[in-house]
Parts: sequence; structure tokens; C-alpha cells
Amino acid sequence: MERKHMSAFALYQTLSVEAPPPAKKPSLQVSVKKKKKKENGVSKVNKPQVKPEVKKKRKKLQKTVQREESCEDIAEEDEEECVNGDGEALEEVLADLSKINNSRERASKLFQWLISPIPAKTFFKETWEKKPILVQRKNPHYYKGLFSTAEFDRILRQEDVQYGVNLDVTSYTNGKRETHSPPGRALPFTVWDFYESGCSLRMLNPQAFSSTVWSVLSILQEQFGSMAGANIYLTPPGTQGFAPHYDDIEAFVVQLEGKKHWRVYYPRTEDEVLPVLSSPNFDQAEIGKPILEVVLEAGDLLYFPRGFIHQGDCLPDAHSLHITVSSYQKNSWGDLLQKLVPAALEVAMEEDVEFRQGLPLDYLTYMGVQNSDKDDPRRNKFFSRIETLMKKLTNYAPVDAAVDQKARDFLHDCLPPLLTPDELSSSVLGAPARWERGQAKDVGTQITSQTRVRLLRAGCARLCSDGEAVHLFYTTDNSRVYHKEEPKSFEIKAEHTDAVEFLIHSYPKFVTVGSFPCDSAEDRISLAELLFERGIIHTAEAL
Repeated sequence: MERKHMSAFALYQTLSVEAPPPAKKPSLQVSVKKKKKKENGVSKVNKPQVKPEVKKKRKKLQKTVQREESCEDIAEEDEEECVNGDGEALEEVLADLSKINNSRERASKLFQWLISPIPAKTFFKETWEKKPILVQRKNPHYYKGLFSTAEFDRILRQEDVQYGVNLDVTSYTNGKRETHSPPGRALPFTVWDFYESGCSLRMLNPQAFSSTVWSVLSILQEQFGSMAGANIYLTPPGTQGFAPHYDDIEAFVVQLEGKKHWRVYYPRTEDEVLPVLSSPNFDQAEIGKPILEVVLEAGDLLYFPRGFIHQGDCLPDAHSLHITVSSYQKNSWGDLLQKLVPAALEVAMEEDVEFRQGLPLDYLTYMGVQNSDKDDPRRNKFFSRIETLMKKLTNYAPVDAAVDQKARDFLHDCLPPLLTPDELSSSVLGAPARWERGQAKDVGTQITSQTRVRLLRAGCARLCSDGEAVHLFYTTDNSRVYHKEEPKSFEIKAEHTDAVEFLIHSYPKFVTVGSFPCDSAEDRISLAELLFERGIIHTAEAL
């Protein structure tokens, strides 16, 4: 049976999902939850009953995706944001982006290229975290240069690729998902034998081996304000590598070579909308009918939010190579509150006697699960006191400090920036110091009060305080391997904090070292030299 190909904007305009039902308001009543059974050490989720409203949404989506509409119906105010749908080689895209002065603008432009012709403004308003969307371009060269099977082979031959760390070998047959990765280094002899046997290959951190993937992700992370990661998937014809499941990230599936048949399913229950964790593998019977079924070809893009179940299999006539770009893992309001609430309690208990007053002597006799069915007026009074304290807690919430904790996590997650030639020549990495004719030449940064400097990237450094000292956290010394290095930071002298803030807020403008709000010219130059040596700033002209 021939599968119908739909235009990008047919799905974009017609795949409308009603907003997910609001989460149940948390109650202070404690309920007893049944323990999940475990199978092979993994929590097994029992098949839930699909609620009638979820079934209605599925039917609505299945009907709407069959309608065809054109790009002409996009609102006129968004037309200027559409870029050429024909695309251009990624090398040219990155070269053009390197000419953009502001790294945040650079990130915005690259994201627009990724999802074009859908306007980014419309995407974040109508689609992000809400529904899947498909872009079919009929242009197999749109993502040319991002990654290829030839690059995959080169990496296997030239790099230290380790099974289980950098590469997984998987299969999914007869409803069973298996991992076949042996220990040790992944060499072409064994890897391609696995592939010929029908196994899928998943490269877990391609940015560690591919400068192009590194460049793209390091730019996009500024668009999301959250780590941008990626996996590469190479699947043989007529096979499937993974069972149906959902993830805890926003996923952009970029088809690079061949084609792949995808099925996407609405979250099964309210509890699985925008989930905190990825799911276990599902049986086909647990997931119902797909709301979207399509064949991605080279140059196409499929996006789906976290919580949307998905599975992809190769058709018999072609292999598939795709890269999944991901972001927004653990970046919810709840994740921020996990940092904020404990800090607020600590402050409240220090400053407010109400939080230090003792619990009722007899509270164990009427509170707790064993007493939850009791009709006892003391329970209502207890709940009322808890509610009062919870409301009062907001007065002690150090919101900015909690946001800084999230920011420190993000900076640790970040890839280091891949420098353009101009940035390289004007940063510490391009400084002229060298060994020549038996002696060191051009040693010293040669920074003066007239030297113009700025941050290397808009978000590459951030001031954070622990209450006693101020530290500058930065990304420029991070590794291309996730969390291979400890978070990078150093203490900033109190008299230098204003100058660092001045630099951060001045971006993307270059400012003279002499304009730093420091007490003396010596302080200004010593701070500039420190930031230059750490790779945090660069100069307007090569030193």
C-alpha cells in the first residue's frame, strides 16, 4: 500500500492539537500509590485505560492530517520570517552566520534555517511543546554537509569510538528490543558486520567527533537557553532499531540520507504530557493508533515534543541516516522549583519563627495515610496551617539565586564555542606568542587601556554569588564530551564585579578596557588580561 506524502504546510496548518488538559491541582491529601512491578530491574508500566477525551483528540488529529492546504495561508506578518525553502549547503550557511556580529542573532538565524519555511515565531507560539510538525522539502540536499555515512565511517576508522559510550548497536524484531554492543572499541570490521546483520547503529555524541555537528549545536544552545544535544541513527533497509517509546526532550529529527517510515502517537494519559523522564519500551498494543504516519526523505524534518510516543522503521528499498537534535531536558518550571523551594525553606526557617515552631504533640494520631479516612476536625486545621505556611514561603523565595543555579547547570552542560577565523585570530588561541630561533617571542597579551574587547559569546559567562563570594562561570574551557570537565569558574574580586557586569551587558558591542568601571587603570588591565587568558573575551583587532 502506497503511503501518502503530505506537504509541509498541510500538516503545519491542519495538525491542530487541543491544549492538553490542565494537570490535576495537587492536593495536600496523601494517597497510597501502588508500587510498579519491576521486570529485569526496570519499572514496568501497566497499560493505562485510554480516556475518552484522549481518543477524541486522536480521531480529530487523524482527520485533520488528511487535509491539504498550502503555504499561502500563512499570516502576512510572518511572511518576512520565511527563508528560502530551497536551502543551501550547510557550509555556506555557517559561513554566512559567522559574519553576524551577535551570537544570539546567529542562533536565531540557524534555528530558522533548521525549520524553514515555518516561521520560528509561529513555531514557538503554536507548536513548541504542543504538537508534532512535519516539513517535507523535496530537496535531498537541504541538510547537506551536516553529517553523512562517509563521515560515520571516517570516525570509526580514525577516532576512539567505544561501544556503550559513543556507539550502541540495537535491534527491534518481533516486538523485542535488544542491545548487542560488545565491550571495547568499535572498529569498522565489527560495526559494519553488525549493520549487515540488520542492526541499527546509534552514535551518542557525534559533536565529539564532527566539527560541523559541534558548530551547529554550540550555536543552537543559545537559541534554546538549554543544552542542545544530538544522536546519529544509521538503520539498514527493512529493519527497525528501537521499540515505541517517548523521550524527555524536544526532538528535531533531521533526515540526512535515504528514508524512514515514522509513526507518532499522542501521549496516552495526562500524566505523560511533557514527562519528566523518558518511558520504557512499549508493546504495540499499548499505544493505539498513530496521529501521524509519514515517510521522511533526505532534506525533511520531523519535530515532536517530549511525551509523544514514536517509532521509526526502514522501508525495504533504502537505508536511513538521520540526526536527532534535542533540547529542553529538565528545563521546566518544576525543575526550577526543585532548586527554589529548598532554598526558600532554608531562608524562612532562619528568618521566621513560624517555620521553627513545633508540630502538634499528637499530630501522628490523626495525620498520615492510615488516618486519611478519619473525619477529624484536627486534620482540617493541620491542612490549613500547611497552606498558610506554603503561601508565606513565597516571601522568602530567592528566585534570582535559584535561576543562577539553573544557569550554572546550563553553562556546565554547554558545548564550548567553535570559533570563527576572525574570533580565533583575536582571542587567546590566536595570540602571537611562539618559540622561534631558540627563544620565546611576543610573550604577553599586550592589552592596553585603548584595547577594545567584548565577550566571545553572549552567554559564555555569568556572574553568580554564593552569598559570600562572587564567581564567574564560563563555557569556553568546556569539553565537547558531555560533563567530561568539572564546571569552570573562578572568584571575581569585589572591586571587579561592576566591570564584569558592564562587559556582559555591553555585548555585542566592543568596549575599551579604559571604560571598565574599576578604581584604577592597573585594575582595568589586569581584569582584561585575566578574562583574555581564560578565553572569555576577545579583542576587536588581533593583538
